[in-house]
Amino acid sequence: MDLNKAMIIGNLTRDPEVRTTPGGQQVASFGVATNLTWTDQSGQKQERVEFHNVVAWRKLAEIIGQYLKKGGKVYIEGRLQTRSWDDAQGVKRYRTEIVADNMIMLDRAKGSSNYSRASEQPEPKNDFSQAEPKANNSAQEEEINVEDIPF
Repeated sequence: MDLNKAMIIGNLTRDPEVRTTPGGQQVASFGVATNLTWTDQSGQKQERVEFHNVVAWRKLAEIIGQYLKKGGKVYIEGRLQTRSWDDAQGVKRYRTEIVADNMIMLDRAKGSSNYSRASEQPEPKNDFSQAEPKANNSAQEEEINVEDIPF
């Protein structure tokens, strides 16, 4: 069995850059910084910062481009991937990045205590359309307002 899983919590180092591939898929790329703090043998507090390159695709890329901003705290879950290419001088270059499958915005919205979550995998969908037959006498369905719900 193999496992390729990356989970980080950190702050965005730059605003996400969202592009569209020639095939029409959206891709977002951005950086996340994580900090490690410890006390050394002499009692001095030490800190080390790691910078991570993150890439997200499709709907997750669209959500990231819309809601994430530089400095925001975020949880990213995905897999590690290393790409290689030849630069203009013919030198082989490598880049290791996290390909995001899941993202949770950890900054609280004003007046809210909820966190926002987005995922590459579609949420399970319940299909209750067959549970109750619809009346055919109404050509136009009435929209349900949240205030009209009795509970």
